[in-house]
Amino acid sequence: MGGSLAGLLAAHALSRYADRVTIVERDRLPEGAEPRPGVPQGRHPHVLLEGGQTALESLLPGFLTELTEAGAPRVGMPSGLVLWQDGRWIRRLPATTYIRTGSRAQLEWLIRRRVLADPAIEVLEGTDVRGLIGDAARVRGVLLRQRRSGDAREKRDALEADLVVDASGSGTKAAQWLTGIGAEPAYEETLDTGLAYASRLYRGPSGSLDGDTAGYYVYPGPDQTRAGGALPLEDGTHLVIVSGLRGDEPPTGADEFVAFAKRLPHPPLHRWLDEAEPLSPAFGYRQPANIRRRYDHPGRHPAGFLATGDALCTFNPIYGQGMAVAAMNAVALRDALAEPGPTPTTRRVQRAILASSRLAWDISAGADRKMPGAIGTAVGGSAADRVADWYLRRVQAYYVGDPVVGRAFRSVLGLSAPVTALFTPAVARAVLLRPLPATPAEAPMTPE
Repeated sequence: MGGSLAGLLAAHALSRYADRVTIVERDRLPEGAEPRPGVPQGRHPHVLLEGGQTALESLLPGFLTELTEAGAPRVGMPSGLVLWQDGRWIRRLPATTYIRTGSRAQLEWLIRRRVLADPAIEVLEGTDVRGLIGDAARVRGVLLRQRRSGDAREKRDALEADLVVDASGSGTKAAQWLTGIGAEPAYEETLDTGLAYASRLYRGPSGSLDGDTAGYYVYPGPDQTRAGGALPLEDGTHLVIVSGLRGDEPPTGADEFVAFAKRLPHPPLHRWLDEAEPLSPAFGYRQPANIRRRYDHPGRHPAGFLATGDALCTFNPIYGQGMAVAAMNAVALRDALAEPGPTPTTRRVQRAILASSRLAWDISAGADRKMPGAIGTAVGGSAADRVADWYLRRVQAYYVGDPVVGRAFRSVLGLSAPVTALFTPAVARAVLLRPLPATPAEAPMTPE
């Protein structure tokens, strides 16, 4: 259910185990790299973290080469960006990780083209799922509704299936669908900061930023809740994004958008906006809360039903995790089904998918629970979370200027290393025994 990144990649992972995989998608899919209504945040900046790149290459060998050939920028971190966090400029040390910053529409189109080339996968476009078929013991299919008439293909009111995967995104209706067949919805962990953001497309006077600088970014924190920056796209333009929390939502009017951006503590972005040409209106979006749906908890959860992507875990988009996690979920699904032995149970596979989301959840929820005004069931965190906070605050203070701590911290943020990378002897010595490292006094406009 859902033909976005999570649905496409889940379909691909399942295709080797099924005679047919059907994607039910409410939109009419565009022929090329075009935004579509079913991705409401599609006009905002997206990044593909290194963990997601590794997962995509594992699922679709050669995909990163296709992405490069399509012009998707590959930006080294921290050397490629001018970055500000917690009142300090981050040293532009040699890159230890890379992000891709091309448009969401381009990435989705390239994945869709690869996945739908498989004859075992079909798509029902312009079709809504309106419920599940089955009972509390097992899901056996979905009820459908055509969104538009005039399609010459077969109209279906129901689609039987041995397995139903919810990849319908953060607005999933799984709770009411499951209740409708006598099952129990998943318990939801929530954490809401009231995040809202707005984005606008710009072209710089020379089609770029400043020399070796690919983009700018101000990270949010408890003492600086506004965030924003500019990231490059495949066509030489830049998407500028600004964000604020509940009561400080960024406006979408042209003048107001610029005024809001100029209140960020980031002079290079201010100066560039004065010279850049706006190419679009500002688009606003209010992010739903961080939500983790715990299908692994006890309850009347039917066999034959899985959740993946944002339908399983929805993250604060400031951390750029959503696309990477969708790919990592698909790898977890593929690998769980490939394990030797008897056919795995629904619960075992769902636990594997959820486990692949855990690091991203710990990062996103761990940061957001410190933000002023955060509400939800996950605000307090566990006792272990509170014990680790002191150490992790020191890691964050040191990574902006220390090469060893920076490499480890970025590998975790990029979802390419486990959180234990922050507790190695080299990192622990740095954050516990050394003085706070020096950082640039002014914006570092060139890499070191």
